[in-house]
Amino acid sequence: MIVMKFGGSSLADVERLRAAVALVLAAKGRTPCIVLSAMANTTDALLAAAGAAEQNEADALNRAAAPFRHAREVAAAALSDSQAVQALVAKLEEEVLVLLRGVALLRELTARTSDAIVAHGERVATALFTAMLQDHGLDVTELDAREVVRTDDRFGRARPDFPTICELADRRINRSTRAGRIVVTQGYVGATAQGFTTTLGRGGSDWSAALLAAALGAEELQIWTDVEGVLSADPRTVAAARPVPVLSAAEAAELAAFGARVLHPATIQPAIEAGIAVTVRHTLKPHGQFTTIDPRRRHDRRGVAALAHRGPVIVLTMTSTRMLASAGYLARLFEVFGRLDICVDLVVTAEVSVACTVEPDAPLEQLVRALEGLARVEIARDCAIVAAVGEGLQQTPGTVERACRALHPITPQLVGMGGNARNMSLVVKQSEVDEAMRRLHAEFFSPPAGAANSDQIAEGATS
Repeated sequence: MIVMKFGGSSLADVERLRAAVALVLAAKGRTPCIVLSAMANTTDALLAAAGAAEQNEADALNRAAAPFRHAREVAAAALSDSQAVQALVAKLEEEVLVLLRGVALLRELTARTSDAIVAHGERVATALFTAMLQDHGLDVTELDAREVVRTDDRFGRARPDFPTICELADRRINRSTRAGRIVVTQGYVGATAQGFTTTLGRGGSDWSAALLAAALGAEELQIWTDVEGVLSADPRTVAAARPVPVLSAAEAAELAAFGARVLHPATIQPAIEAGIAVTVRHTLKPHGQFTTIDPRRRHDRRGVAALAHRGPVIVLTMTSTRMLASAGYLARLFEVFGRLDICVDLVVTAEVSVACTVEPDAPLEQLVRALEGLARVEIARDCAIVAAVGEGLQQTPGTVERACRALHPITPQLVGMGGNARNMSLVVKQSEVDEAMRRLHAEFFSPPAGAANSDQIAEGATS
């Protein structure tokens, strides 16, 4: 069996929903388990409505009603008989409005209440999708994810209890799929042992799908979205970006950590650890290109596989002559970061200085005060990290030289080869990041000069 996860962009309107249904119809011989996000923009709308209710804003309920109204319109257009689904959507809408009235009355929005509100978006999506599949005569079971995805009680960022998920998935999902029934359930949503609704955080639908794929021993996890796989760069920045056919799990994790938006950094890890191939595909181009992340394959050295960028970040340069030949100095320095709960990304050291990048919301004033007597701190704001990722990158001759040559006249403020063999990070000004990405992509992904002519000659020789 396979797990098919459809993101919000794949459920945005009637056309995309029908395309997703067609994909399930084509895969029914593999008994898919379907994991759905909320329809596009629904989660954002519900979160905005909840925030407005906390401020007792007059339009809070209207904001919440909009995605439910859209779902009813889609149901009417997509189903031969939409009365039952429309009634269910109206019931879910009323549940949300009751919660929002409570928030407005108390002027308080807890994380637990927020989870209870936004989870309704996924429930609407699965109700509609299940009805569409049943319209095609399929045997479908709609499963409430809260009956399977057991989590702790850190509302808004819940952590799954994987052993319990395995037990519940075998009992509630495997029995259905063994009988040939398709199971449709929600991503992003779970529940505590006491039955309180939780969410796994943004990007949690991929995580839900990976958890279920691992628990069910699926042969493949398919993530259906609005791009043809993981691209060689962000297409909004680099028009020439193209799909990367194959990535190692480590490459995918590095790209996600440095800003690639198709995959959330840790979400596919359960599937990878279980040895399950993950494919990232375009819902409207099912026969187009896609990316495979297969932990069972050996990945040879190949240089730059893809680029990613993240920003803004802040560069901190800490200088002190006490650092020279002083055992334990860096430990004392970064203990201050830990005490202030400041996460560090890139670190580069020299004889009497250390430079690192931190997020823009780091408490810099507190950090500078805490480091008095230990180091002088220089702060460079509005920077960005551009990362080149690929297996064996550090062993590929000339990579740094090619990157710096391609960037000219942009001068990187920091250059770091990661603590592994597959990452090279360059820090540039935030205003330069788009141009830096385009220059690096042209350097590492454009065909060599004369390649087209060579291909034409080769074709002519064989014709």
